[in-house]
Amino acid sequence: MSARIFSPAKTAMQSGKARTGNWVLEFDPEQPRKIDPLMGYTTSGDMKSQIKLSFDTREEAVAYAEKQGLAYRVEEPKEAKRRQISYADNFRYDRRTPWTH
Repeated sequence: MSARIFSPAKTAMQSGKARTGNWVLEFDPEQPRKIDPLMGYTTSGDMKSQIKLSFDTREEAVAYAEKQGLAYRVEEPKEAKRRQISYADNFRYDRRTPWTH
């Protein structure tokens, strides 16, 4: 049984950084998913795929995995690719490209 430890990125619906500093431990699937023949839903008999444990720090998540004897891998958070600017910068007088209506 193996697990993945990662820090989730903010969703597209978030403008702030709330709930982005925590770390999550989730188990890797042990069985492949299959399609239910009657309804067409994707199902799995793997109950551990539903478990997500939240931790305040990376060290707490790693300590929990080691205490439980889990094989784990840590995925470091990716840096934001977009440069953060303020809304007021759109209306600066020394802007490179002119602002028009």
